[in-house]
Amino acid sequence: MDAYSLNTYAGAHGELAGLMIIKKYHEKNKDFKRTKIIVPDSAHGTNPASASVAGFEVIEIKSNQDGTMNIEALKTVLNDEVAGLMLTNPNTAGVFEKDILEISKLVHDVGGLLYYDGANLNALLGISRPGDMGFDITHLNLHKTFSTPHGGGGPGSGPVGVKSFLKEFLPKPIVVDKNGYYDFYEPIDSIGSLSNFFGNATVYLRAYVYIRSLGRENLKHVGKLANLNANYIKASLKDQYQLPILENTMHEFVFNGLIDKSTHVKTLNIAKRLLDYGFHAPTIYFPLIFNESMMIEPTETESKETLDNFINALRKIALEAHENPELVLHAPYQTPVKKLDEVKAAREPKVKYQDL
Repeated sequence: MDAYSLNTYAGAHGELAGLMIIKKYHEKNKDFKRTKIIVPDSAHGTNPASASVAGFEVIEIKSNQDGTMNIEALKTVLNDEVAGLMLTNPNTAGVFEKDILEISKLVHDVGGLLYYDGANLNALLGISRPGDMGFDITHLNLHKTFSTPHGGGGPGSGPVGVKSFLKEFLPKPIVVDKNGYYDFYEPIDSIGSLSNFFGNATVYLRAYVYIRSLGRENLKHVGKLANLNANYIKASLKDQYQLPILENTMHEFVFNGLIDKSTHVKTLNIAKRLLDYGFHAPTIYFPLIFNESMMIEPTETESKETLDNFINALRKIALEAHENPELVLHAPYQTPVKKLDEVKAAREPKVKYQDL
């Protein structure tokens, strides 16, 4: 990317900024009929949500079995009403979009823009660049890819990057070098300010130190480790857990629950039992394109000892499910609260301790 704004507080905030840029770009060109954003059904849920908030009509298209973009399905919805396409690469199943250059050409040929959801950038860090794949806009999750933790609700940060022809649409202000001094610059066609001008300054500082400390070659090592760790876990558990994608993936992969379905143990039960072994359960029932999904993304930071402990825990749970399924079905046992009314928690959230 040629220019970035540090104005946004989170990944979805960055998505919203990018979509607002897309909208203003087309309006600047008097192309008011471009009201549609294409999103694959394997996308993160924030993609269609952000597009809707930005005022676009969301066009969802069915992915291939591995979650990659279905080129033929894409062709059927591409027209002069399309403002852009949102894509994560690798996708939510950890599979690289091998047809990304063709996808880029198809979208650009009808006048649309290509947006990169940077949620899975760990897999490509130091290896490949979104701009080289044809993306026009991207956001980076500093709280995920560049060391600042996002557990417990933050702090997060989603800097937005653009190609040079979109620079004047970035959120304001932008810090620029003016005759050897730093100064604020307000782009001519800016979408406006989306936060105070500092953004999440402490997150930027931590990410900057992380990048400078590692350097170019070690950043590449980060990407390789993220991919290696995921495939190590995947290969270690393939005899007990069902895989919708057998081939090696990148930084994350998905299980479809146990191979042995006779136990009636579901993904939710496995996740609850993992708590008894001291592990926070991975994302479950996402991506939605697979049944009984458990998405495992160890990232580059976990040691082999931690990976082995996690693998052993899942192996034990698979054995328990076969020998004593009731044990797994009624887990957890070691947590302060055993079972929660998760439906009520979702419908009636209490976000202040005074309400408890």
